Amino acid sequence: MDAIVITEKGGPEVLKLEQVAKPVPQGNEVLIKIHAAGLNRSDIISRKSNPYGTDTVREIPGLEISGIVEATGPEVKRWKTGDRVCALIAGGGYAQYRAVDERLCLPVPEGLSFEEAATLPETIFTIWSNVFKDAAFKTGENFLIHGGTSGIGVTAIQMIVAMGGKAYATAGTVEKCQFCEDLGATMAVNYKTEDFVALLKPVGIDVILDMTGGENTLKNMEILNPDGRITFINAMNGSKSEIDILQMMSKRLMLTGSMLKPRTDDYKALLAAEIEQTIWPLITAGKIKPILYKVFPLAEAGDAQQLMESSTHIGKIVLKVE
Repeated sequence: MDAIVITEKGGPEVLKLEQVAKPVPQGNEVLIKIHAAGLNRSDIISRKSNPYGTDTVREIPGLEISGIVEATGPEVKRWKTGDRVCALIAGGGYAQYRAVDERLCLPVPEGLSFEEAATLPETIFTIWSNVFKDAAFKTGENFLIHGGTSGIGVTAIQMIVAMGGKAYATAGTVEKCQFCEDLGATMAVNYKTEDFVALLKPVGIDVILDMTGGENTLKNMEILNPDGRITFINAMNGSKSEIDILQMMSKRLMLTGSMLKPRTDDYKALLAAEIEQTIWPLITAGKIKPILYKVFPLAEAGDAQQLMESSTHIGKIVLKVE
């Protein structure tokens, strides 16, 4: 089968279209004929570095896919050949086929294309795990997402609003800030021209989903309400941060973070069950919509990642697999 392989560590040019063995589903796995694969920052980290202490050269990147079940393992209970599914995976999405634990599959919501469905798993699972479980977001709370027009950002804004919260965001242009507000954010702050601390401290934030790190950590702590929570999913501005311990103590703040990719299938299966019950009906009802920025053919994965690294996009970038 065709697959995009990380041939060595480096720039987008190290992603090569190669022929690799087609997987065979075992046990409770389904074999998905992939129609589309979503891009994520983790794919770029895998291409450039070795974040999990394992050999990621010759890895096939890609954490979320959509397609049709082509075959099933002998222990599969739910899915059958021909079912339209999307799935969260720990790599291997930039390819024609992927064998997946059936528990990590969800039905493609009615009315969505495969390209739209491929934008859902990684973003929604990440937000559900970090914001709703780890940070215990509650209805009525104020939420801030740094990077409001990223794939995570556009989904988080919609999920928070749909779940009865107030969403706030930062973004780098007037156009992007307006897009966040059009999605439902109460306020979007242009971090390049405005001081988000000055604007959001009077509001008071309860939960922050942060992919920036660096110097923003102290600023985030300053705008949090008592019992506020910060959950980290990346550190694009630097992995080293100062914290104000006395402020943490006096406000009873919680700082946490996680990487979803290395978590166990059992944990991800728990998330999938909760998401299907809670979030999937909101997608069907149109309260949460995929924001699809651009679709590339599989062979142009390097160009697609280059676009993601430019941060000029709004929403999700997807590979179409013929």
